[in-house]
Amino acid sequence: MRHHGAVTAPSVEQLEAPVADDVVDADRPWITIVWNDPINLMSYVTYVFQKLFGYSRAKAHKLMLDVHEKGRAVVSSGSREQMEIDVARLHAAGLWATLQQDV
Repeated sequence: MRHHGAVTAPSVEQLEAPVADDVVDADRPWITIVWNDPINLMSYVTYVFQKLFGYSRAKAHKLMLDVHEKGRAVVSSGSREQMEIDVARLHAAGLWATLQQDV
């Protein structure tokens, strides 16, 4: 029920400081990471790296081996916007990829 005549001031909500992981350093580039998965064949991952990034077969194969043996590989770096595009393209190809600011 609405009470006529009484006016209340808007409440102010206190916000916490951002967590360290949420802080963005404009001087550090962003990277795209491809993660190992139990689904895609190694030959397919190599093919995707060649087609999406224009890598030579040797470079694409090395990155694929990093994904397979180390569990992940950094496949591109640059602006956040470009890394978001790269992640979307990798997802469209069926690969598990994320982006983060380089450390």
